[in-house]
Amino acid sequence: MKKFQILTSRLIPLPHNDVDTDQIIPARYLKVIDKSGLEEGLFAGWRYLPDGSPKPDFPLNQPQFQGAQILLAGDNFGCGSSREHAPWALVGWGIRAIISTSFADIFRNNSLKNGLLPIIVDEETHQQLFAMVADDPSTRVTVDLDAQTVKLPNGREAAFPIDEFSKVCLLEGLDQLGYLLKNEEKIAAFEQAMEK
Repeated sequence: MKKFQILTSRLIPLPHNDVDTDQIIPARYLKVIDKSGLEEGLFAGWRYLPDGSPKPDFPLNQPQFQGAQILLAGDNFGCGSSREHAPWALVGWGIRAIISTSFADIFRNNSLKNGLLPIIVDEETHQQLFAMVADDPSTRVTVDLDAQTVKLPNGREAAFPIDEFSKVCLLEGLDQLGYLLKNEEKIAAFEQAMEK
């Protein structure tokens, strides 16, 4: 997993509330045994026309948002089924963080385990970010995970919550197994002490 420390990026606006995991990655893309290629199915129902060509008005298809790594989403993002493929598809496309006012718990946990940072901000900050992107699609924000802040172009900073374990894992680029293996010597020493 790639380390997440400080990220400065443009925002991809997706101002829809209650986006569920089937909209993020439709069920027909879940037949794979690894993560590769899932980015092609990301928002497939919204992103492509019936003939398979890209919808020009969908943000992920627009030139000004190519290479952006932060999704600015509506409220209750990632609701629905518990498919881990949703964060896999987002990360595969290049998304490193999502800003919203709330996330479905299972999606949030799956995201944190896969190197995708879900950032909860207050309603005022949320609306301000959407307004900034509408005025200027090249608007950039800086996410500082260690400080747990999002810095807006006007200098304002918004704090966001994250549990300490997930924060450490993201900062160090570790999944849960990697975190355990990092402490392998301490675990072995503990086991030896218990045997005595």
